[in-house]
This record gives sequence, C-alpha cells and structure tokens, in this order.
Amino acid sequence: MSGAAPKRRRVCYVTGTRADWGLMEHSLRTIAAHPGLQLQIIATAAHLNASLGHTIDDIRSAGFRIDRIVDWPELHASPTDVARYTGRAMADIATALEELETDIVLIVGDRVEAFAAAAAGQISGRVVAHVHGGDRAMGQIDDTLRHAISKLAYIHFPATSSSADRLRRLGESAKHIYRIGSPGVEQITAMATPAAQLRKKYPELLPRDFALVVLHPTSPDHRLEQRRAHMLLTNTFAAGVRNASVVYPNNDPGACGIIAAWDLSDDRSRKFRNLPRCDYLGLLGEAAFIIGNSSSGIIEAGSFRTPVINVGER
Repeated sequence: MSGAAPKRRRVCYVTGTRADWGLMEHSLRTIAAHPGLQLQIIATAAHLNASLGHTIDDIRSAGFRIDRIVDWPELHASPTDVARYTGRAMADIATALEELETDIVLIVGDRVEAFAAAAAGQISGRVVAHVHGGDRAMGQIDDTLRHAISKLAYIHFPATSSSADRLRRLGESAKHIYRIGSPGVEQITAMATPAAQLRKKYPELLPRDFALVVLHPTSPDHRLEQRRAHMLLTNTFAAGVRNASVVYPNNDPGACGIIAAWDLSDDRSRKFRNLPRCDYLGLLGEAAFIIGNSSSGIIEAGSFRTPVINVGER
C-alpha cells in the first residue's frame, strides 16, 4: 500500500490592480501547474470597480478561479480613507487566509493592498513572499510601503542586483533573497497581440504614429492632477503625434483628476479604462513612444525598444 500523497503547499496571491495581475499572470500559471503547489487568489480594490473595467472578469476569463473577494469601499478616496480601507482589508484578508488554510502569501510591489496582505499574513504566522522588493520610488508613499512590506516578508524575489543589495542592507537574510528579474517580462513579446490583429481592433493607431499615454497620480489634489494630465496630453500632441492611446490611471488618491482630464480630451485620444494585457503590450510595441509615469516604461518598454518619456517624480 503506497503512502499518502504529500500535502501541496497553498500559495495565495493577493491582487488589487490590473498592473500587478499582468506582471504575475505567467508566474501564477506556473504555480498552478506545479504538482507540489496549490494556487489561491484573493482579489480586491481596483479589480472590483466598474469604472476601471471591472478587471476581476479578466482574471476569470483567463481561466483562473478567484477564491475570495475582499471588498474595498471606495476608489479615488482621500489618504485618510485609504488608511481606513487598508485596515479593513487587512482584517478581511486575515480571515480569508485562515479559511483557505493558506501556507504562503504571495504579493508584488508596493501598493496598499499588498501591504494589507503582508501584514495579515505575517501577523497570522504565515510565510510572506514578496516580488519586486528593494526597488525605489523616490518621494512617493509607495517607497515607504515597499520597504515596510519587505520587513514583513520572509522570502524575497527582487528584480535587480541593486534591489537585492538594498534588501540585504535593510537587514534581510541573504539566504532568503532570490534575484529572479522581473516576472513581467517573461515571454513578453510572445504575449503581445500581433500587429495585424491590432490594426483590426484599433485602426486609427498606426505603427509609430501614436503615443501611449499612461499617467498615475502623485498628489491627492485632484485639481492639480487634472492640470498636469491636460498639460501632458496637450504637449504630447504638440510634439507632432496624430493620435494617442490613453490608459486610465490606478486608484490612488488624485486619480479622479486625471480621469476628468481624459474624459474631456478630444477624439484624437483613444481612451481605455482597461486594456487586456496582450493588447497593451502590442500597443506598447507599436507606439512612437510611451509618456507618463508608468512602471511599464521601466520594466516592459525595453523589450520592444520603445522610447520612454518619464514625467514628474514617480
């Protein structure tokens, strides 16, 4: 009589935005296919918001099962409200992890949802694994949260040698640091929608004849963010591009100002509240340049040799 099969380790990925999901989708498929692992998914925050594309549907349509949904009362809230919602999410995530009997909590980056998951996991006695620790986002709350998450994590998957060194200098054990590169560039060019399909879906966006505009807020002042967004788009067209592919921002405080600017922009702008990652990558590869302050200008654009114009402090 053969012995019982070894228990699979339950790995729970907590996701709050289209961005973190896109970066990790290939890795999550690999986890799900591993015979010694069981993938769990908790979805929260921007994934639940219809104005941002209700991207929880994208997760499901990609063939993944969502094990728990953690409510996030309001997007584009004030910093004080964000702090309250983060606390509530921490409590709800802790409950979900207990119900799911999670062994490892997997998170990426520096957002408040990741911080809530890291705190819930660490305090409840689970292993926290953090992807993209040790990076810098000078002058932003993200910078503080990323390092706080690193201190809550037990296993670290930094993208670069500089980030790995920064984690060691933060006091993290070298034997728990595994430099893996960025998961977001794994098979990135193969994932991109081919040019012929892009032409059918977005005929006005001709190769190297449009700008890809992705701007996220750096201030909770929505009026300031609206002025910045308007100025950015005005100057983008002044540079000579005929069209722009404008992607709506994340859910940080101040985002409603950027949304207002995009809503008021003229018909030279093709506006996307959400884009399938394959289409986003395809457009990134076809754009004359990407402008704004998206991390995809740092992580993904190089794979397509697309020029990047980074604006502001983010």
